[in-house]
Amino acid sequence: MSATSLPADFADLERFVDEWAKPTRVERYAVRLAKTFPELEEFYDAVAARADQAIAYLNSLEFNNLPDDATRLLRLLYSFILVSYAVNIFQQPRIPDSGSAFFDTAYEPAL
Repeated sequence: MSATSLPADFADLERFVDEWAKPTRVERYAVRLAKTFPELEEFYDAVAARADQAIAYLNSLEFNNLPDDATRLLRLLYSFILVSYAVNIFQQPRIPDSGSAFFDTAYEPAL
């Protein structure tokens, strides 16, 4: 990613882009499973502090015509949502007592 891969007002989240701004839920979930719980908390806390501003910024744009930097910010928010379950509910990267079960999605949100 370039040094300006997020909108300028969100430069503090830049360190998370390479790992977390993935285009699909499957990729984002794989990152979640590969992280330690403290790494998930670090990501969650950083994005949570900026989520309201990020949502307001994205709401000011035409959703069907997002620039690349805004698309990456949106993908960080998608990862934030996915990580929120691990941090706030499961308190671990995996879903407890799920064994080898998994779920997959047929469609991703259109960007």
